[in-house]
Amino acid sequence: MAGRISLVSCVKSKLKSPAPAQDLYVSTLFKSMKRYALENTDGWFILSAEHGLLRPSQIIAPYERTLKTMPKRDRVEWAERVQRQLLEVLPASATVVILAGEDYRGGLVPFLNKHGFIIEVPMKGLKFGPQLRWLKEHFRNG
Repeated sequence: MAGRISLVSCVKSKLKSPAPAQDLYVSTLFKSMKRYALENTDGWFILSAEHGLLRPSQIIAPYERTLKTMPKRDRVEWAERVQRQLLEVLPASATVVILAGEDYRGGLVPFLNKHGFIIEVPMKGLKFGPQLRWLKEHFRNG
């Protein structure tokens, strides 16, 4: 894995039983971010509020944890955990494309910048509907 790596945030809508992480999340937004990552980057990982950084093939059970409702201390601990995990998997010269909201990327962007990664946040500031439109506009073959 080299070049461009996507980080895709988890979502609330999930299957009811354990599955590979790439299949567990079932919302239209997640499926669209996954497609964008597959078509536009060299590899991808999922940012999970419960598990930290996930490989798409990693089998996990459904859960209900979200960063939005976590106390600040827990969000900081989550970010530090993900930072360590990212250093283990990201190639030194990677461009990191973050397809995640501020709650997920806030504790990661400064860390990644400090470690020399190039950061792209293509949907920064977009609400749900505009995110879906942006993703659809950037799919290959519509």
